[in-house]
Amino acid sequence: MNIEEFRDYCLTMEGVTEKTPFGKFARRYDSILVFYILNHMFCFVDMDDFTYVIVKSTPDKVEEIRMNHSSVSNPINQSLRHWIQLNLNGDVSDREIYSLVKRSYDIVKTKYTKRRR
Repeated sequence: MNIEEFRDYCLTMEGVTEKTPFGKFARRYDSILVFYILNHMFCFVDMDDFTYVIVKSTPDKVEEIRMNHSSVSNPINQSLRHWIQLNLNGDVSDREIYSLVKRSYDIVKTKYTKRRR
């Protein structure tokens, strides 16, 4: 998987937008690319260091992923309960990473679609 393929995958999901919002806090965060649905983050990566993907999840799923894979880490500046960092080229397959990204998208979309009604 490379950053272009990953970005293309994320942008194929309905209503997804992308931004680099963290550079305003510190220049070193200029390369953090965030994917949004309904103006809420569901996934982000570092474009200059594409070695991980951070996704939103549910607490039970975060725990399950941690128990079943060694190549996961704590996400930078995010809730450890709802976010997980998936390190690329580890024991989480590309297929599973894409699945977890889609799940993250679905979690956020469902949550904020209900609020709009």
